[in-house]
Amino acid sequence: MLDWRVISAPDDAPTPAPITVRAQDIAARSYFPEHEHDWGQLVYAMEGVLNVVVTGKSYIISPEQAVWLPPGTRHRVGSRFGAKFRSLWGLVENHPELESQTEVIGVGPLLKALITELVSLQNKGEVGGYRDRIVTLVFDQLHRSDALPAVLPWPTSSHLARLREQLYSNPADARSAEQWCAELGMSSRTLSRRFETELGISFRAWKRRMRLFRAIEFLGGGMGVTQTALELGYGSSSAFSYAFRCELGTSPQSYVRSMSE
Repeated sequence: MLDWRVISAPDDAPTPAPITVRAQDIAARSYFPEHEHDWGQLVYAMEGVLNVVVTGKSYIISPEQAVWLPPGTRHRVGSRFGAKFRSLWGLVENHPELESQTEVIGVGPLLKALITELVSLQNKGEVGGYRDRIVTLVFDQLHRSDALPAVLPWPTSSHLARLREQLYSNPADARSAEQWCAELGMSSRTLSRRFETELGISFRAWKRRMRLFRAIEFLGGGMGVTQTALELGYGSSSAFSYAFRCELGTSPQSYVRSMSE
């Protein structure tokens, strides 16, 4: 992320009581460096796509998803194309099920409306009564939300760091596993074992999933289907659309339409 702009996290972040909302627009190619909070955090974007990285995992989320981070979770948040960032910091002492696991959750119309309302109430400085009821509903929604399998395992060892960064920056890179082995100075067997040990999936499966996540990021940032296909290294938009449909069960065009509804 050498060509990205660092956004400073606030040093005087107020302790949630029990929820504090932070509303901020993130410029394209900007990110908050790795940090953590003493409270839980819901990472969400009303518009745009966010990339959330925690130890060993990367999440790409559009406005239909959010990432829940338990207290003390080291994380980094950024956006390649810019986003309307909404962060909910929450005390979870009375919500033990929210204290331990990072996960992606679906954001339906009600939770989205509740987040919007909390931002409005905070801007007005409103406390008590009505706001407390909105906060209760937000926690209810977090309890009821289903976890989604939207995770990209993130290689963390020094042996795979160069491969990870180059492929994520240039998903059209067509080098084979054998060519990567030659560049990294390891055998095919060693590369395969490292991916299986660190991530639990093969190099080929990781690359396929990484390209899907980049596709979601590109499409969510407003890039067209044809340009997205080219950025990912597909020979045609039809080949990309077929691969996208096989993974998500819908076409890129339908996915983009669902994001704007």
